[in-house]
Amino acid sequence: MELSHRSADGYTIISINGRLNMVSAPQLRQYVTDVVAQNDPFVVIDFAETDFMDSSGLGALVASLKVARQAGGDLRIASVQPQVRMVLELTSMDRILKPYASPSEAYQR
Repeated sequence: MELSHRSADGYTIISINGRLNMVSAPQLRQYVTDVVAQNDPFVVIDFAETDFMDSSGLGALVASLKVARQAGGDLRIASVQPQVRMVLELTSMDRILKPYASPSEAYQR
């Protein structure tokens, strides 16, 4: 898995390229923590290039959401692929982490 980020209009977009699983979940959690620590508490995780997520990845998302909210921000998800969407729906996490069509839609003002 590769992670990258870029700043947008008042938020940071973190792109995941690859599988979000037991091996890569701690990397995402640390990456989000580092971004939030740089005074960027509003984060969008872009799943456009992520075709697989397991329960460890879901746990990393929940932990990352907590980090962002504790810093006074929020974490949102966008461009969710079918398998990732299925995991979110099966666990009802799509109610907490509502998928947006694109990163720009996640924080439309």
